[in-house]
Formats: sequence, C-alpha cells, structure tokens
Amino acid sequence: MTEYKVRPFVNPIRAQVEVPGSKSMTNRALFMAAMAKETTLLKGVLFSDDSRFFLSSLQSLGFDVQIDEEKKEVVIHGTGGKIPNKEPEIYVGSAGTAARFLTAFLALNDVNGVIRCSEQMAKRPMKALFDALTSLGAEFEWLGEKDHLPVHVRGKKQDVKAEVNIDISKSTQFLSALMMSGPLFEEGLTITVTSDKKTGSYVRITQKMMEQFGCQVVFDGNSYLVLPHSSYECKEYQIEPDVSAADYFYAMALLTGSAILVKNVYFDSMQGDIKLLDVFRQMGCDVREEEAGIRVTGRDDMQYEAVTVDMNDFSDQTMTLAAVAAYLKGVTRICNVGHIRGQESNRMLAIVTELNKVGIDCFEEGDDLVIQGGMPKAAAMDTYEDHRMAMAFSLLGLRTEGIVIKDPLCCGKTFENYFTVLDSLIDISRGE
Repeated sequence: MTEYKVRPFVNPIRAQVEVPGSKSMTNRALFMAAMAKETTLLKGVLFSDDSRFFLSSLQSLGFDVQIDEEKKEVVIHGTGGKIPNKEPEIYVGSAGTAARFLTAFLALNDVNGVIRCSEQMAKRPMKALFDALTSLGAEFEWLGEKDHLPVHVRGKKQDVKAEVNIDISKSTQFLSALMMSGPLFEEGLTITVTSDKKTGSYVRITQKMMEQFGCQVVFDGNSYLVLPHSSYECKEYQIEPDVSAADYFYAMALLTGSAILVKNVYFDSMQGDIKLLDVFRQMGCDVREEEAGIRVTGRDDMQYEAVTVDMNDFSDQTMTLAAVAAYLKGVTRICNVGHIRGQESNRMLAIVTELNKVGIDCFEEGDDLVIQGGMPKAAAMDTYEDHRMAMAFSLLGLRTEGIVIKDPLCCGKTFENYFTVLDSLIDISRGE
C-alpha cells in the first residue's frame, strides 16, 4: 500500500478499540530482561519494526530469546549483564530506543562490536551519549559521520563505582540508556544531568520499570544514583497498552463527536502521553475511566476553542494536537517542543509544511508551534518515514474529503494495523 485515502466520518460512533503494547515499555523491558540474572517472561509485548530490531539485536548479541507473537509474549534468558557474543554486529534500523540503549550496553561490556542502522537513524543525535560513554572508557570508531551511527565500539567492562555527566536536551533516551546500564557497575553509578532539563516522562518510565525489576534509583533533583550491588530480577512482567497509540483514537472522538474507549488504558498509566487527556478535557470532552478502559466522548457540536499548552513532557503527541488544532476556533500554541526537530523526522518543519499544504496557517516561533484554526482542504500528506506523522495526519481526513496519506506502511514502526483499525471505525460511521 503506497497511499491511504482517508474516508470522512458520516455519523458519530460509539466503539471500543485495542492498541498494541507500549513501544517504550517493550524495549525497556527487553533490555532489563536481557540484563537480569534469570529468565523473564514478558507479556503484552509490542511486535513492530522497532521491537523486532531490538529482538533481533539481542539474538545477534547471543541471548536465548523465545518469541510468541500470537500470544504477545517473549521469554528471555538473562545473563546477569554479560553479553554472550564478544564480537557482535547488530542492526537497529530506525529504532531510537534500540540504538541508544544497546550502544550503552555494548560500550559498558567487554565486547568488540559493530552497530549499524538505517539512514534515518544515522541522522539522529548521539553525541552526548558517545561523550558520556567515552568518559567511562569506551572507544568508538565512526563508520560514517562523526558522533553518529553506524559505529565500531570497543567496550570496557565496568566493575567499580563511577560517575558520569550527560546532557539530555536532545533526547532523554541518553539518560535512560545510562540508568538502565547502572547495574553493570558493581559499586554503583552516579549520573549528573548537565542540561536545564533534568527529567521527563520517559525518564520516569525508566525509573519506575527499573524499580519493578528490582533495581532502586535515587534522584536528588540533579543526579541519578543507581545503588551499588544492583541487579534485575522479574520472573514475569506485563507491558501496558501504548497510550501514544490510544491518543489517536481519543482525538478521533473529539473531532467527530464520537465516544471511543481504548481497552486496558487507565489513568494510572506510567506513560506521559496520558497527559493529552487533560488537554481534551479542558477543551470540553467528557473523559472518564470505565472498567474496560478510558472512554473519550467529543462534543455533539464538535466546536472547540484553541488552546495554549506546554507539551515538552508529552511531545510525541505534538502532531496529534496539531492535527486537531487545524479545526479549532482561534490560535493554538504548542510550547517547548523544539527537541522534536531531531526525532524520526524534523517534526517541527514537517508539521508546518503539511498544515500549510492543507491551507492551515502554521509556523514555528522559537521552540513553539503556532496554528491558526480553520477548515483544512484536500491534499496528499507526506509522512517523512515517520509513523507519528502518518497516524496523526490521518485525523484530518475524518472531517475533510480528499486527504491522502503517503507511505502509510511507515506505521509498522509501532502500530502495524493502525489503518485497518481506522477503516473499521470509518465503516461503522458510514454504515458499511
């Protein structure tokens, strides 16, 4: 499928949907399970491009991994932090989590290996992580552009107490990579954050999951301490549904006056993207938790005022709110999201380009996006090999005839059957 033609909703619907497991939690769980002393059963695993790259990389590292996609389960036989294959070559594709987490894992082990990636991942920032790992004794040889993947890494086994600095202004994944590698340091690891930003929703996911796997992390507001003699142990772990994916369906409810429930998503989710529901509630949606999950019900008149919101801590939903803002009354300002320029695509530029294409005035102002609401017109939307661009801008077609999504299969990165699920809801709306 080279393009997907979105069919507008005809009538509001009342429906339930299921979304895959969380990508962020899946890849963190895979990492911790590999580092665990014993065997771990992971349930609710996301199977997508990113997680498959992570799984295949673990297998290339020599780990015993048993995969059951039908049951959404993975069994990993941990090795207590040791990488079995001492001369590995892995391919992480476009998976940022795999790239950052496994770079740290190899660099802090006694291996001599190669990390390869897609052209897209080769453009993404890595320098802060490379600098931190170099300070801990790792050596890197660039196989392409300096301070970027692909890279040849000569790791150094860690057996003493260590301290390291990290700048997370470009990506909090750098910090998560170091935190999760902390148990490799027998006497503990102190990570001092040198950037103004000290934490974030994904860092909090990392810290919480480490605790669930038996590893305590202490944060004093400036530094993270992974305690001495830490290790991972968790015989069975349940991964949450992906709130990032759920938010597209909640946005559909808002835009179409529908009532849509996403199964097994609850307010106590540790994922930061749950915060988008606060924005939707502020705009006038009914947001409530039921036994089966959270249901969002849009306004009958589908008329909403523009909003100003700081999305730094749930920036993966910038594209979602941008698509919604195209239909709002007034000027929406999405603040403090400049770091998304260095993600799967330059998301700031991509949002501006695509909204302008459909006749919506949108521009960058520093690290903010400014969007004048109106009525989008028909257009073919470029997706920039970016799954979130494809899913978010499909929302425009639910109220505007003639929206076409190019390269929809890029959604395979996190949600392989997104457009199948979307089709089923559109069919209900159209009585088909």
